[in-house]
Amino acid sequence: MRFIHTSDWHIGRQFHSQSLLDDQRQVLEQLLEHIDREAVDALVVAGDVYDRSVPPAAAVELLDDLLHRITEERGVPVVMIPGNHDSAERLAFGARQLRKAGLHIVAGLGESATPVTLGGVDFYGIPYNDPERVRACFGCAVKTHDEAHRFLVERIEAQTQTRARQVPRVLVSHCFIDGAEESESERPLSIGGADRVDFRPLVDFDYVALGHLHSPQYRGREHIRYAGSLLKYSFSEQHQKKGVTLVDIDPQAPAGERVQTRLLPLSPPRDMRVIEGELAELLERGRTDPHHQDYLLVRLTDRHALLDPMGKLRAVYPNVLQLEKPGMLETGEQRANREQLKRGELAMFRDFFSQVTGRALADDQDAALRATLERLQREGDA
Repeated sequence: MRFIHTSDWHIGRQFHSQSLLDDQRQVLEQLLEHIDREAVDALVVAGDVYDRSVPPAAAVELLDDLLHRITEERGVPVVMIPGNHDSAERLAFGARQLRKAGLHIVAGLGESATPVTLGGVDFYGIPYNDPERVRACFGCAVKTHDEAHRFLVERIEAQTQTRARQVPRVLVSHCFIDGAEESESERPLSIGGADRVDFRPLVDFDYVALGHLHSPQYRGREHIRYAGSLLKYSFSEQHQKKGVTLVDIDPQAPAGERVQTRLLPLSPPRDMRVIEGELAELLERGRTDPHHQDYLLVRLTDRHALLDPMGKLRAVYPNVLQLEKPGMLETGEQRANREQLKRGELAMFRDFFSQVTGRALADDQDAALRATLERLQREGDA
């Protein structure tokens, strides 16, 4: 049994107001090439298919076309679960009918203990969940993400007691394994680290296909793996090597020796990089940089005032998305801004209103604003 494990596509994502849909489309074409070249038996998608619960129409069209080309044109079945960015209900629309076409969407917690059997391997899906959802679904007393995830895994373990244990088992889950490496682009599942789950309940599965974290990695055991995201979605990921994981399972091999994995690379049309230096140096470098179309965070080390640095940089690097000036000395304008911040909320709002509307606040508006600020101040001091 050979399948590709992938996750965190985030189709429809924007980065600094820049749509990444075309980049995603090109990288998903590379996924199709891997499916053809490696002659895989299945594709496993471990959540965060879309970037938000109500995706834009163009994102839905892209996914619909991709799944048609995989399941209908190639006859390759897909096992998919929703992540924390997805709406489980929307992703699972028509799921019962789509099974006939080879698209298996495991979106309900009640389905997690029922395997999808492909090529002599049982695939179990645990969609993104939290303690509240697990309590509501099963009436259990779980309080933490770890307890909720452990409860769902134990349901699967109880189910496998009624099946032949020699059947290889793959778990697909969207969660945060404790101690794994995170990136800035991942939305926290909870506050204060309460979203972490333990890897140890997962060790008896032959392979664990994880989603949520964007860096390809394993945690606890080599067969408990994150495939990582489709693209780099933050500048903190600039050094990560993106790809999908090719998994080979030999059902005839002894347990513990059944699985081999290999990373298949994905090459985006534009990389995401951080470059640093003085403005003149970067402008000169940009004129001959073969990758000048990359998405860039630029750190300027100049220690004097600059006139329109963003405009000049975008003349040679059109996709500069973020500009930092850590070495800049405080200019007169910056000092003036600091003095403005000391003036207080009332004066600042008067200036803001004047700049936006072109006129000053009326007397009754000014009085209403003053009263509101005083009330907020009293409530804050209470």
